[in-house]
Amino acid sequence: MLLLEANKLTYYIGDRLLLAVDPFKVYDHDRIGLVGRNGSGKTTLLQIISGKIILEDGSVIRHKHSELLPQLKRTDTTKSGGEITQEYIHEAIATNPGLLLADEPTTNLDTLHIEWLEQALLKLDCACMIVSHDRAFLDALCTKIWELEDGKLVEYNGNYSDYVKQKEIEHNQQQVAYEQYEKKKRQLEAAQRLKEQKAARATKKPKNLSSSEARIKGSKPYFAKKQKKLQKTATSIETRLEKLEKVEKVQEATPIKMDLPNADELKNRRIVRVEKLEGNIAERKLWNDVSFYVQAGDKLAIVGPNGSGKSTLIKKIIDKATGVNISPAVKTGYFSQNLNILAVDQSILENIQESSKQNETFIRTVLARLHFFDEDVYKKVEVLSGGERVKVALAKLFLADVNTLVLDEPTNFLDVFAMEALESLLKDYEGTIIFVSHDRQFIRQIATRLLVIENEEISLFEGNYDQYQMNETKAEHDETEEQLLLLETKISEVISRLSIEPTAELEAEFQQLMKTKRLLEAEDGSSR
Repeated sequence: MLLLEANKLTYYIGDRLLLAVDPFKVYDHDRIGLVGRNGSGKTTLLQIISGKIILEDGSVIRHKHSELLPQLKRTDTTKSGGEITQEYIHEAIATNPGLLLADEPTTNLDTLHIEWLEQALLKLDCACMIVSHDRAFLDALCTKIWELEDGKLVEYNGNYSDYVKQKEIEHNQQQVAYEQYEKKKRQLEAAQRLKEQKAARATKKPKNLSSSEARIKGSKPYFAKKQKKLQKTATSIETRLEKLEKVEKVQEATPIKMDLPNADELKNRRIVRVEKLEGNIAERKLWNDVSFYVQAGDKLAIVGPNGSGKSTLIKKIIDKATGVNISPAVKTGYFSQNLNILAVDQSILENIQESSKQNETFIRTVLARLHFFDEDVYKKVEVLSGGERVKVALAKLFLADVNTLVLDEPTNFLDVFAMEALESLLKDYEGTIIFVSHDRQFIRQIATRLLVIENEEISLFEGNYDQYQMNETKAEHDETEEQLLLLETKISEVISRLSIEPTAELEAEFQQLMKTKRLLEAEDGSSR
């Protein structure tokens, strides 16, 4: 069933053409992930589709009600960001829309609530169009990905991982096309040079030409004619060169190799020791006393629900609270969400150079990895978007004279492409990283160990995120198996009693036990 059709949507911001979208349609039960760089127009497109923005050019025909779950939510409340987000989600779902337009719906949600939202949206009997930087979220929900770039939409079938694979194929195809283009170009250029060289020599009388051959061929007229022909051929080749369809070179990420301070002193050492660290804020207990260590080169993720104390733990490490011992050789760079390390009246390059010992070429290499190219580095921070400022702050820390990065939610406000670029940098980083994130894919890509805060306890998991999830699934399965065994015992008892003295109450109890068993078996099967 057709839910919505859009025709030639055109939208300007001032003199800048933001959107010039070809006609598209949305059908019942479509689950579309809308991706694109910060500022590409994703939020604007959702607002146009929902009718919040009225266009001068183009039209949107809605065959069913569309509901917009906005990115920017009210702040005139004492509720937490996560609570407000959940409230908006419940309100949007309650309208029973034909098409739900969700703009960054996972904002301020912890992993548990993101997974709850995934299940809620999967059960909805409607189509969804989702803007999200959470790639695991897009993987769980989407059947199509629409990429918005330079105002145009390109459709890819499948979820986000399928989209990445298709982009990789396109990347490889472009590389092959570029190599073929360069080969053909070199061949034509070589042929042109050869013809031009021959044309330049054509007017000269060959030394070994006999007098009889000279009389037969003539002299000047023959060689002039020959030269003209060669020049004509060279011109023809030049025309073919000009008409040769240019293929742009594929931009490959330059490997990053840094000399970190005190690297030799820290090698194979435990650089942070935490012993009986208290986790209290005023009268509230966040966690029981905890002890753990951080090894040089670790990439340690701190995970847990909202309000469990992740940021508090990071602050206690940074501030060297009682119970925290840090090696004197450790030099720390701290990323907090207030971005207070940036001077807004300075350029991107100036901000980084003031705390970095790296040369400008290397700084530009790192900035290019984060998609700041050429003259971009001279932009003042004050004119940058929120996502761009986050990238500059992260680049400044990465390039500073430090050997340990402590990052509190570094992926907030980053689009998926910037997140992947950041992941690439952090995976190459040879120092230590301690970070907090709710982004499951980011944790999966970076973390080598996990600190898990749950039920006022902190536990250290020796392994990556995939291994942690497998461990959790096994624990849940074992618990379910135990519950099923107890149920089987109760069911056997009830059956025995029913065979002796059947009653309506016993029959009702039996039916309830069987229903509970079926639910547990279904949940256990879906979790594997």
